[in-house]
Amino acid sequence: RGHRRDTETKRLESLGTTSAQSQLTQALLECREGDHEAFERVVSLLYNDLRQVAHRQLGRLRFGHTLDTTVLVHEAYLKLNDGQKIESTNRAHFLAILGCAMRQIIIDYARQRSALKRGGDLARVTFEESEIAVSQDVDQLIALDDALTRLGELDRRLVRIVECRFYAGMTEKETADALEVSKSTVQRDWIRARAWLRRALGETDVGRDDG
Repeated sequence: RGHRRDTETKRLESLGTTSAQSQLTQALLECREGDHEAFERVVSLLYNDLRQVAHRQLGRLRFGHTLDTTVLVHEAYLKLNDGQKIESTNRAHFLAILGCAMRQIIIDYARQRSALKRGGDLARVTFEESEIAVSQDVDQLIALDDALTRLGELDRRLVRIVECRFYAGMTEKETADALEVSKSTVQRDWIRARAWLRRALGETDVGRDDG
């Protein structure tokens, strides 16, 4: 009897998951057509995931700031909620788009902080696979963003790989789904992007190249 209850519970949970996925798929399709309400539904369905993305990005900020996960998700929502079409093909892609918006918000915030203390040289920044050593100097964060801008002029996909893997904390498979490329392409481009950024940032200790 207990086994039957467990089986029925799993079946109902599976139906609930399938229903949620169906709702998300439909909302994403409508969102691509510029449907304002569909965008709101997608944000609602993925709210916990978006908070995780925000938490990951804010976790790297060691200078004093007034941003928190809720504020950052809300600001990203407002930044993209202007009636434009969000060309997201799936969950991972949507998270990548919102994660990119969050990065831009944080960089704008950092540049405002930096403007208050102009005149200093840019500090050295250390880029590694899983973390970036960001000290009290906001210029370090800006240095990485400037390097990403230069990288984007050479290969935009490498920047999107960094946005997915480094900023949004996506797995290789999630990144592959978001960018609609193979997992092997993600692995190869991730190595290339990290190597380029290390050179651009003038690092002598390049760290690990695996992962």
